[in-house]
Amino acid sequence: QVRLVESGGGSVQPGGSLRLSCAASGFTLDRYAIGWFRQAPGKEREGVSCIAPSAGDTFYSDSVKGRFAISRDNAKNTVYLQMNSLKPDDTAVYYCAARLYTGSYYYTPLLVDEYDYWGQGTQVTVSS
Repeated sequence: QVRLVESGGGSVQPGGSLRLSCAASGFTLDRYAIGWFRQAPGKEREGVSCIAPSAGDTFYSDSVKGRFAISRDNAKNTVYLQMNSLKPDDTAVYYCAARLYTGSYYYTPLLVDEYDYWGQGTQVTVSS
């Protein structure tokens, strides 16, 4: 059974940091690109960052560029999202998702509809 499980969410003050983890089971990640998405109340789900299987090709949304860093450990079947300098606007449920890695990854890296498998999400709250 294909499964993605996020962890590491929580509450933090503005300027703080969190590291999210996405653990995969039921399949190996080495053929999949992994994306992180988030959804705030009343807003659409948006792409945050994604990483190709080789870990060499990453993308970030403009809103998190320079503050977030995505990485992966294929041996552990896990992808991470290091979030620094957090802002209240980063408050959302964060999801990881997997898509089979093909050339289309480079044209639509953070398109929600291109991702086939999703985790259940983890809450991140940034507040003073």
